[in-house]
Amino acid sequence: MITIVVIDDSAFMRKAIQIMVESDPEIKVVGMARDGLEGVELVRKFKPDCVTLDLEMPRMNGLQALDIIMKEIPTPVLVVSSVSTEGAEITLEALDKGAMDFIAKTQSFVAIDITQIKEDLLRKIKSIVKQRPTKKRAFMEALKRRQNRKDALASQAELGEVSVPAALKDKKYALVTIGVSTGGPPVVQHILENLPADFPVGILIAQHMPESFTKPFADRLNKISSLEIKEAEPGDRVTKGLVLIGRGGKHMVVERKGAHVVVDLTTKPDGLLYFPSADQLFSSTTRTFGSHSLGVILTGMGQDGLLGLKEMNASHGTILAQDEESCVVYGMPKVVVDAGIADIVTSALNMPTVIKHLVE
Repeated sequence: MITIVVIDDSAFMRKAIQIMVESDPEIKVVGMARDGLEGVELVRKFKPDCVTLDLEMPRMNGLQALDIIMKEIPTPVLVVSSVSTEGAEITLEALDKGAMDFIAKTQSFVAIDITQIKEDLLRKIKSIVKQRPTKKRAFMEALKRRQNRKDALASQAELGEVSVPAALKDKKYALVTIGVSTGGPPVVQHILENLPADFPVGILIAQHMPESFTKPFADRLNKISSLEIKEAEPGDRVTKGLVLIGRGGKHMVVERKGAHVVVDLTTKPDGLLYFPSADQLFSSTTRTFGSHSLGVILTGMGQDGLLGLKEMNASHGTILAQDEESCVVYGMPKVVVDAGIADIVTSALNMPTVIKHLVE
């Protein structure tokens, strides 16, 4: 049985979340709180498997409660977030503080697509609880807590030297493409913080996020990285040192236009689960650059990225996968590793170093 504590200042939201999660016989809500103060006490009391956390609450807000939970009783936290720009920025801060994922709180909770939201909520709870970390939790908290990151990196005695297969040492790459979902923002931030301003190729990232989140995510990253980082727009050129974040609600694809390579944003194909899709990004990269493609698959649930990376592998591109120990959810990298197409499997902490070794 998966136990849940719900923290939200809206009585309607508390009840709605309870009804949705308890529709699954494997999940039970053991406590509901009106604010962060009550919520922290309930987490201390019940030590649940997962917490759903609103961010804007009286007395003690969600960020304050999250700090205490992560410090005293580390527990997987799923943020229930507003989709406004301000809500997106606060949610990204919560992810940096240790929350594992989020559910967008909109009027949809009382609209016709409540079934889709319920399925998303149940899927995310089960994914992060199934991956319930022990050492992994401590690792991800250290990675996500920006103020402790340098100490965390310095204490990773097991890192050692990065080993790149001999067959890859002389390869040249034209583009780095990254597919990522649940647990991804802190890992993406870690990678981009540790790549140099003169990085010799462009980087494109398909992070599963709603449309209102991807620009704040790009803006946040741009402030902390020496690289130029922006949300992608149709016609943006792929150039060295530029990082383009795919826009939520659209697929980001690569194509040649005359002497340049540019990105386009499209809703086709429209039958896919994720927008932007890692599969579409990897496939278009392979069509454009063939063996000079470097695909990186990071933490996330599901199989998005597998089909595109199979194409990249068939074209002799290079594939880098995040290892199980450092993933919040070992789904997207797992299917790639299990398919036998990953050239290198490494930790999130090692990821920027490996990318630099390969590309430079």
